[in-house]
Amino acid sequence: MTIQASVTYIGNATTLLRLGGFTLLTDPAFRPAGSRYHLGYGAWTKRVLDPAIGLGELPPLHAVLLSHLHSDHFDSAAGRGLAPDLPILTTPQAGKKLRRKRFPAAHGLPTWENHDMSQGRQRLRVTAVPGRHGPGVVDRLLPDVMGSVVELFEDEVCRLRLYVTGDTLHRPMLAEVPRRCGDIDAMLIHLGGTRLLGMLLTMDARQGADLTEVIRPRLTLPIHHEDFTVFTSPASDYFAAARDRGLAGVQPIGRGATVTLPLRTGAGT
Repeated sequence: MTIQASVTYIGNATTLLRLGGFTLLTDPAFRPAGSRYHLGYGAWTKRVLDPAIGLGELPPLHAVLLSHLHSDHFDSAAGRGLAPDLPILTTPQAGKKLRRKRFPAAHGLPTWENHDMSQGRQRLRVTAVPGRHGPGVVDRLLPDVMGSVVELFEDEVCRLRLYVTGDTLHRPMLAEVPRRCGDIDAMLIHLGGTRLLGMLLTMDARQGADLTEVIRPRLTLPIHHEDFTVFTSPASDYFAAARDRGLAGVQPIGRGATVTLPLRTGAGT
């Protein structure tokens, strides 16, 4: 059987990854438009778009990939609706909190550590990579955040290397991702230019273009840019910045749409 890989965009940072024989859900948030989300320290945001797929419409999952424990990335609908025994790969901080609730299989990954899943001739490896959610000391007041590099192996040959940035600002440490993990085939980049009290908490168009220029993936799909009122930087600004810099492989992904991810045909690192 020919191996396949794709991503379906559900909304915000929630996507469905079908990678060979594995199915992963990222950053599950399924409450409807009009819902208010608490972000901590008295800050709130409002959802303005419905998820493209409902929680009850999801296929069987092998794991959840959670960048951090903010309500717009793991909301009350996910907390009630996901199976308690479903593995959740996340930060050590979030893993500890989730295990105290109803998710005993939540697994915290320190930066640069990995977790493997196997199925026949295929193996999926998730490696936690750095992320920084806020500027300077503000980052210490926010939940720990991780990016993820997800690698699909067939007969121990890497067929896909996908980078999911998580809610991070662009910082020099992110250049370590391709240096340590190898060339990136595809990237799901969290944008939106989230601002609270005037502070930038996720990448805007300029920072997103900066990171894309550093990572140079074959395919880049922007997510996390339209669902909440805290977003200030639309995807159109990012596409314009990418065009100005001549960045190849940058394309939109529509809500509810599925995009095929680029697989490698031969041996690679």
